[in-house]
Amino acid sequence: MLEILKEPWPWYVSGPLIGLTVPVLLILGNKSFGISSSLRHICAACIPANISFFKYDWKKESWNLFFVFGIFLGGVIAAYFLANPNPIEISPELSTKLAAYGITDYNGLVPAQLFSWESLFTLRGFIMIVAGGFLVGFGTRYAGGCTSGHAIMGISNLQWPSLVATICFMIGGFVMTLLILPYILSL
Repeated sequence: MLEILKEPWPWYVSGPLIGLTVPVLLILGNKSFGISSSLRHICAACIPANISFFKYDWKKESWNLFFVFGIFLGGVIAAYFLANPNPIEISPELSTKLAAYGITDYNGLVPAQLFSWESLFTLRGFIMIVAGGFLVGFGTRYAGGCTSGHAIMGISNLQWPSLVATICFMIGGFVMTLLILPYILSL
């Protein structure tokens, strides 16, 4: 059983498990699934400022904080007890393309040449980590939610704005991957 947990799960197992969170949340308490809203709840609980965005009853949404803590705890357990010691497997074509940009270390979850303290102080690392993080945060707030909230919860509730947001997320991902990322990696 432990070996099964250590291996990557195929999409046809993990996808339905993630998708089943929607009806479970709706049936158990009419709750909506989303991760980005938890940052707002944390700020509302911890920052007693006179900011209208944080003036609401965050205690009604405290279940979301426990949910996010469970995700964090699950990640810690998986990293320390269920980690696969083998390097990440990628296709030979992708390996060749990444090697042309100087990315050859696949021992961690993400390449150390891109995501490390040393790379943070390079132009490429700063753009990838700091600017990318800012754009993800800004886009999440601008779109009114993250990919989990819109793509998993919103579309399953047949919400038109969530479909539009998810299509925009996908287009943005394709543009980033195919057009912008090669330029950033060449820096």
